[in-house]
Amino acid sequence: MRRSTPANLSSVGAARDGAGQGELESLKGQLEAARHAAGEAIGVFYDPRQNAAHAADLQRLHRLREEMASPMQRAEAWGRAASGADQHHTSEADVEPEE
Repeated sequence: MRRSTPANLSSVGAARDGAGQGELESLKGQLEAARHAAGEAIGVFYDPRQNAAHAADLQRLHRLREEMASPMQRAEAWGRAASGADQHHTSEADVEPEE
């Protein structure tokens, strides 16, 4: 059985993340162009409660950002856990046996 590693986690979702990243960038570009055309302030335009015309796209933008962050957060958590286990194992090996 193959162990999951950050490299495995990132390669498993690479195609999906690549497509998601492309969609995220495209949506950000479209929204930013619309914001400039409307002459709106960032805080007003990107608030779906204040911008009903683009609310669905703004919600999609937030969902895509969360989806993109999730694999990285899992990989970081896995790395921290592995690092902690390695440090614990190393510190046990450094202790000399009692006689």
